[in-house]
Amino acid sequence: MIHLEHINLVVTDIDAALNFYRAAFPHWSLRGGGEGSWYGKPRNWVHFGDDYQYLAFNDDGEGENRDLSGHQVGLAHFAFVTQDLDGVIARLGKAGFEVDKAGQDDPFRRNVYFIDPDGYEVEFVQYLSDLPLQRNRYDA
Repeated sequence: MIHLEHINLVVTDIDAALNFYRAAFPHWSLRGGGEGSWYGKPRNWVHFGDDYQYLAFNDDGEGENRDLSGHQVGLAHFAFVTQDLDGVIARLGKAGFEVDKAGQDDPFRRNVYFIDPDGYEVEFVQYLSDLPLQRNRYDA
């Protein structure tokens, strides 16, 4: 079996990134961190997650993230499954982040999209069925 272990994100401010992701994942913590350089530029890095999955943040980011309404090559979004979408929305709202857009109406799932401090689009989805044929519909 293969599963996604981590996503490595280049950011401009680790504390700002952690403010967003701590609200989304209150059960995660800092696993470690340090300093280094990437192709001659110094950077700090941290791993934020649990024992099995994490997000890596590197603070050597420059410029703006890709235009999410455009067609540039790059990351469109990444998604996390939750059993409590309303809780995620409430925690992120309390931390100062609003839903950027809601997903399509579907009887078997609810989803929303947020934009993190560095312009990454992050989807949160709550499935309302355990049946793969319902969860993974493409006709909606």
